[in-house]
Amino acid sequence: MIERIFRDEWGRVVATLVGILGDFELAEDAAQEAFAIAAERWPRDGVPDAPRAWLVATARNRAIDRLRRARTLRDKTELLARETPLAAAPDDEGGWVLDDDASVPDERLELLFTCCHPALASEAQVALTLRTLTGLTTEQIARAFLVPPETMKRRLTRAKSKIRAAGIPFRVPAAEQLSERLAVVLAVIYLVFNEGYGGHDTLATEAVRLGEVLAELLPDEPETGGLLALMLLHHARREARFADGELVLLADQDRTAWDDETIARGRGVLEAAIERGGRGTYVLQAAIASLEIAEHPDWPQIATLYGELERRTGSPVVALNRAAAVAESDGPAAALALVDGLRGELDGYLYLHATRGELLRRLGREADAAAAFGRALELAEREPERRFLRRRLAGG
Repeated sequence: MIERIFRDEWGRVVATLVGILGDFELAEDAAQEAFAIAAERWPRDGVPDAPRAWLVATARNRAIDRLRRARTLRDKTELLARETPLAAAPDDEGGWVLDDDASVPDERLELLFTCCHPALASEAQVALTLRTLTGLTTEQIARAFLVPPETMKRRLTRAKSKIRAAGIPFRVPAAEQLSERLAVVLAVIYLVFNEGYGGHDTLATEAVRLGEVLAELLPDEPETGGLLALMLLHHARREARFADGELVLLADQDRTAWDDETIARGRGVLEAAIERGGRGTYVLQAAIASLEIAEHPDWPQIATLYGELERRTGSPVVALNRAAAVAESDGPAAALALVDGLRGELDGYLYLHATRGELLRRLGREADAAAAFGRALELAEREPERRFLRRRLAGG
């Protein structure tokens, strides 16, 4: 139970502390101290009635102690001492006694928009979001993105320094900027999910959690529901996507391994987003994902939705996905013509060549299919994909 509380409350606690302290490093360090104290005391004394407020107040107390020791920050310490946002009093062991959880504001939305500010590089947005809102360690994030821990540490340090130097505000954007800024936040979360979808389940799970946070905090924004639905519908199939380390295509997946409860939840979130007028790109993608996992997929409808998504995004990758749907509705020859038209834009894209290989194979053009699979293998970086392509080259 204590581990669950830590996992659920890390993002809230850090967000509140960043709002109070205006300093990412100090907020994270103070939060870590508070969680360490809780890990020592709660198993012995029991979990407090208001764990979140206890953690925030204890962390804030520790931050004040640090600031008092750093005499150059005396003014900030005095400000914190005057403006106590919590009804709390210190106890005898370094923690705090609090009235209730309701006294702690939920500032995760402000933290999300700060971490995903367009002044930060995309890789910094992703790393900072994961570190501050999910509680993943720097080492865990580094492993997930296949970079040395020191590299990730420097990336996080630069991002925090940029926020401080550029005066990036800790707030939700004004109404006239919200749509544009929200698009960046959604893109960061989906980028994390896609990175995890290739085999890093931890990242995919954390992305879903971030999507749930965003949908909870912005319930009237249909695209937040669209993104959450999209991730849930894909994540529900995670146990069936790989078998003995091998990638399994959707059509070949064991449906009994799918999480039916998560699928139902994803479809419910999607329906709610559509009812709120959702017609954006994430709602469209979620609708496609829902149709694709039906027992008898409506491929003409899927191709139509991909066509609308392509019109909105202008993305050649979406066009490639539409071609795959066309292969099911109109046959491989029609789809191959579409795929060949994308070779100029997507020659360095693994899935273009893998898709060509599948279509050529279905058309009986084995030599051409082998050449396409060979090119895809040259571009593949993840081992499950490489094994899948080697199997195709061997005629499997």
